[in-house]
Amino acid sequence: MSKPAVFGYELLLDLYDCKPGVCDDLTVCYNFLDEIVGFLGMEKQAPPSIFRSDATRFPDKAGLSGWVPLIESSIVIHTLTPKDFITVDIYCCRTFDRKKAEEFCRRFFAPKKVQAQFVERGMNYYQDTAASAKELAHK
Repeated sequence: MSKPAVFGYELLLDLYDCKPGVCDDLTVCYNFLDEIVGFLGMEKQAPPSIFRSDATRFPDKAGLSGWVPLIESSIVIHTLTPKDFITVDIYCCRTFDRKKAEEFCRRFFAPKKVQAQFVERGMNYYQDTAASAKELAHK
């Protein structure tokens, strides 16, 4: 019996002790978001957006937050400059190469340590859709 299809896949990466300076570099982080999409064979819905946190008001949160919307979902990055820490969330409604995504992040940010989690989203999405279609057909 085959495994039921899921709606999407999410890779969560925590990058520790990244190369000094990358967490606060708008150009590097923008280019990361811009380039990873094509590298993974995904489709942009719009160009990346990236924002700098107010380091004066929120010194422990100094860094950048950005995302690129995809036809298939999104890729998000958050950086914390004080600890050279970056989180990357890649959510896609189709399968993608997790190892390739992790290697891309390693090359861009040179972390000393990476922790990864992988989540299958919408486990019942297609079951519920099929059940709803059957219910509608019987009305």
